[in-house]
Amino acid sequence: MLILIYFINIIFQVYTLMLFVRILSSWIPQANEYRIVQFVGYYTDPYLNLFRRIIPPLGMFDLSPIVAFLALNFAQNILINLLVSIA
Repeated sequence: MLILIYFINIIFQVYTLMLFVRILSSWIPQANEYRIVQFVGYYTDPYLNLFRRIIPPLGMFDLSPIVAFLALNFAQNILINLLVSIA
């Protein structure tokens, strides 16, 4: 069970890193030309778009990634605590 918890934790950490890369790359328009940024965008944009529909940008500030990070962290904690309680 510990291996499963460790694996799930790694998956959440990698996805969090991908979100961070996507947010940073959005500040650099030329970054979208790179395949790695396109790959990251392909897997993170649907998740970020869920929150962009709920929280519209305030001028030049898009607060939806903050809520996306919080929701991802909340889901990670719930899932890990659920698996620990089962084990």
